[in-house]
Amino acid sequence: MLAGMRPQILVVDDEPGMRKALDRGLRAEGMDVTVAADGPTALRLARTGSFDAILLDIMIPGLSGYRVLQELRSARVLTPVLLVSAKDGEVDQADGLDLGADGYVVKPFSFVVLVAQLRATLRRAAAGTARGRIELGSLAIDRGTRTVRYDDVDVPLSPREYALLEALAVRAGTVRTKQELLDEAWGDERAATRNAVEVYIGYLRRKLAAAGAGSLVRTVRGHGYQLGEPRA
Repeated sequence: MLAGMRPQILVVDDEPGMRKALDRGLRAEGMDVTVAADGPTALRLARTGSFDAILLDIMIPGLSGYRVLQELRSARVLTPVLLVSAKDGEVDQADGLDLGADGYVVKPFSFVVLVAQLRATLRRAAAGTARGRIELGSLAIDRGTRTVRYDDVDVPLSPREYALLEALAVRAGTVRTKQELLDEAWGDERAATRNAVEVYIGYLRRKLAAAGAGSLVRTVRGHGYQLGEPRA
């Protein structure tokens, strides 16, 4: 998104009243809105990569929101996605986030909180597109495409896992507290806790370990986490 331009938001929901309310409300907040009522339409529109963020309801006809998200991430479409659902179980939220969602909003929701989460997501996405690479030994992080390689092997990370790794990498060798990582990777999301940092550090370690880099993220007991020097 270029400075000064209105954010382009795709709203996907099968309830006409909800689509209308979100369309009207988000436009009043200075955003341009495109709406879709089913999964296939949402996937077709989202594949263009022309949106700055997507509000994606899970229970939609044709293809579920989970499936739409999965297809987008498989196609390397990295547009930020906030999943919207009436389900508030931890497993449901974990499933969505593990598929590559950037956040999870439970119905019924406060419009004010929704907008705050959406703006936080847009800010993180804008910061993540800053040009440049981070190279630490065999580890290479492309901040423009938000991709990670280790020894020339792709390390597929969810948006949250990537945000944690980047937060550690920009200050490699420095201990980052759970609160610092929470602030950088979750932003304004009120539901996130420091326990979420532990969970996602675990996910990140497993994926790095699969690429042969399991020792990179270190726990400094009583303080936080540190990205160490990659082994040759």
